[in-house]
This record gives sequence, C-alpha cells and structure tokens, in this order.
Amino acid sequence: MAGGRWSGVVHSSLVLNHQPPPTSHHPAARPSVRPVPLLLVACTGVAIWLLPRPGAVDPRAWRLLAIFVATIVGIIAKPLPIGAVAFVGIAATLATSTLGLDEALSGFTSGPVWLVMTAFFIASGFIRTGLGERIAYLLVALFGRSTLGLGYSFAAADLVLAPLIPSNTARAGGVVFPILQSLAGTVVRGASADARRTRAFLTLAAYNATVITSAMFVTAMVANPLVVQLASSQGITLTWTGWAAAAAVPGVISLLVVPPVIYMLTARGAAMQADAPEAARAALARLGPMTRSERVMATVSVLLLAAWIAGSSIGLDPTAAALMAVAALLVTGVLGWDAVAGDREAWNTFVWFATLVMMASHLGELGLIAWFTAQVQPLAGGVGWLPGFAGMVLVYFYTHYFFASMTAHISAMYAPFLAVALGLGTPPVFAALVLAFASSLFASLTHYGTAAAPILFGGGHVSLGAWWRTGLIVSVVNIAIWMGIGSLWWRVLGLW
Repeated sequence: MAGGRWSGVVHSSLVLNHQPPPTSHHPAARPSVRPVPLLLVACTGVAIWLLPRPGAVDPRAWRLLAIFVATIVGIIAKPLPIGAVAFVGIAATLATSTLGLDEALSGFTSGPVWLVMTAFFIASGFIRTGLGERIAYLLVALFGRSTLGLGYSFAAADLVLAPLIPSNTARAGGVVFPILQSLAGTVVRGASADARRTRAFLTLAAYNATVITSAMFVTAMVANPLVVQLASSQGITLTWTGWAAAAAVPGVISLLVVPPVIYMLTARGAAMQADAPEAARAALARLGPMTRSERVMATVSVLLLAAWIAGSSIGLDPTAAALMAVAALLVTGVLGWDAVAGDREAWNTFVWFATLVMMASHLGELGLIAWFTAQVQPLAGGVGWLPGFAGMVLVYFYTHYFFASMTAHISAMYAPFLAVALGLGTPPVFAALVLAFASSLFASLTHYGTAAAPILFGGGHVSLGAWWRTGLIVSVVNIAIWMGIGSLWWRVLGLW
C-alpha cells in the first residue's frame, strides 16, 4: 500500500466505524430526522395494527407484527440511524404493552447477538494490528503473477479472513480495497484499455469473492447469526460447523469458477504493466517483521477458529469462545478498552441486531409463525417440495434488486420464506441453509447489494452497466453451482 501500514489502518478504521474525525470548533450537529420516511414507517405500523386480526392469532402477536414490520421499513427507509430505529421499536413494544420489560430487552442476552459483537472487536484487531493487510499482501506475492492470479489472491485473502471477520465491509473495504487501490497506482496504472479492464476485473473479482465467502461461515457476515436465530425460532438448529461443512464444497468451487468468468467478461487478454508480486513484497518490506501484536492476534485467531470447529465435541459455545478471545486480546494489550468502547459500528449493530432477534423470537413464541405455516400448507398442495422450493429460492434471490441492505432483506423475508418452504415439505435444515446461502450470494447483483459494494464501486474502476451485467451473470453461475453441485454435496451430508 502506497502509504504503508498507517494509511491502511486509518482507512480501515474509518470503514469500520463510519465516523468523521472529531471536531471541537463546531457545535454538535442536530440529530438527522427525515420526516417523510418517518411518516411512512408510522403509517405502515398503524395500517397493519388496524387490519382485522385473524381469530387464531394472539392479539400481542398481531401488535408485535405491526411493530416488527414498521421497524423493518424503518431500516430500509432510514428516517433515523438504524440503531435509533431499533431503539424506537423497543420503546413501541413497551408503550403499547405488547411486551414486558424483560421480554423487550431479552435480545440483549442472546448468544448470537454477543457473537456478532465480539467478532466486530476481533475484526478490529486484524485491521489495527495490520495482520489482515499482511495476509493479503503475502497472498498477492504468492499468486499475483498474472491478472487472473491477482484476482485469485484477493479471493484467497478474503477466504482466510472470512471466518473471523463478520463484516464484509471490513474485509473488502478495510483490507482489500486499500491494497487494490495501491496496486491500481502501480502495477495496473495508466489510462490504457488494458489497465482499465484489469482494474475493473480486480474490483469485481474482489467484491464477488467477499460475497461468496460471506455465505460460507456463520461468522463471515453480520446478518448470518440473525439467520441462525430466525431458523431457531422455527425449531431448526444451525451450528457453526454444520454451516461451514455444507458451504465448503460449493463455496470453494464458486471461488475457483467465478474469477475466470469475470475475467472473460472484463479483462480477457489484458496484461499488467508491472510485477504485482514484487510490489507486494515491497509493501511487506515496508511493514517490516511481524510485531508482537500481530503474533498474538494470529495465535488468538487460530485458537478461536479451532474452538469454533471443535466446540460441539468439547462442549464450548461459540459465543463463549469469542468472549474469551476478546478478553485475551484485551489482557495482552492488542486491543485497548477505549478502542472497544469507541467502536460505534459494533455497538450500533448490537442495538439493532438485538432488537430484531427479540422481535423475531417473540413472534415465534407467540405462535404467529406456526399460524402462518398452517395457512400456507393447503396452498402447497399438489406442488412437489423440490420444484416449489427452487422457485421460492429464485424469487427470494432476485428480489434483492429492491434492497440496499442484506440485513433488511433477511429480516423482512427470511422467516416467511422459510415457513413456506417447511409448508411445502422441504427438509428443515436443507431449507434453512439454502435460504441462508442465498442471503449472501444475492449481494452480487448490484452496486448497492451490501455495504462493501459502494466502497469498491466508488473506486471508479467499473461502469454501472458492467457491474450490473457482471452481477447478473455471476448470480446465474453461483445459483448453478450452489443448487447443482451443492445439492449433490448436501445429499452426501444427509441434509435431504
């Protein structure tokens, strides 16, 4: 990276925390409230509240549904910051006597919520120590001798980091993007057609790699633990190891196949102007030998990953292992408490994620999901579960054109689609996992499909038309791999 370790850490910190530098000479900004979207949220909630309630539905469940849907609309429309929307949702459950205080705050004691929280701190450790940057440059030095090889090196870096960094924004925007920009100014510099096509390929390859790896691990994308919780509310248990095993074969095949597809679409025949491995080795030389913090970070990460893999056999909960890992980073000084306490994105996620988990869990406990499933089952008569479920997955996948947030899409559609799938007779774990994988893979479609997309698109190396065209073709390739080869693998695993 042109600016060395410090510039990468500064850029990554801004990506993680999404906050401008502090200023002391200006008065505090007034809270940003958008009245029209706020009115839309309120009208949505009131409209559902006033609809005739089916007799078999608990009144509290119906009121909670109105608040839940209004909260999801708020997450999409953003009349307030997402954490504030969630806070208002919690207050609404209390003000309407829909939930008691203990029920309304129950999401903050959820294991998956704390797993996401701790994983954010671990991600911060990777970036603050420079270990993530070092890993990426090492892989570029090993595999970056050609344009396609350089694309594979970004995919490999993302795969190595994905199990331990739950934010694809942190991986793609905080680690890969600064390195991509550095290489764009060295090995693929200039205004020639070859240089432009190579930069477009590297951008699209890096982005689609993070989309694929987001689907491969529970801890690779911030909303994956929400999927686990939503599946749990319908009686389906998804484990870290079970998820990783099911995603391993289709995920690795996608990582091998998608870069050449993008290369054929964007950069076939293009040649780099300089030696990428040499540039990476120069960057590693500027970083110097591994620091103590990096070594500690690497050791803690390997032990944590081992604990997640072996957790079920040794009786160690994944969240407990993550809490221990963060404690180790604090005790060894790799992370400071001020940094942990000041990680706005982590605490913001904690609030909205806990709120969604709480509402979704209570909708299940109050019987709304069971009622919905019972209504759907008669409609599924005469349709085999396999073609019916395949059609559902396609609808679920391509409706992501209408979402700028993976979390909002999952929150709005995952639970009802899973309920419909179960009504069709789809094997429960199979249905939950396929919809879970689609919940990451659909982000390939657009330049706003997940938070990492605008960062990479903002580099200016890919036109809007090329991004959408490539996204559509990659989506077809991924669906063919995951629903084709993946289904055979899941058959071997006994999932259907």
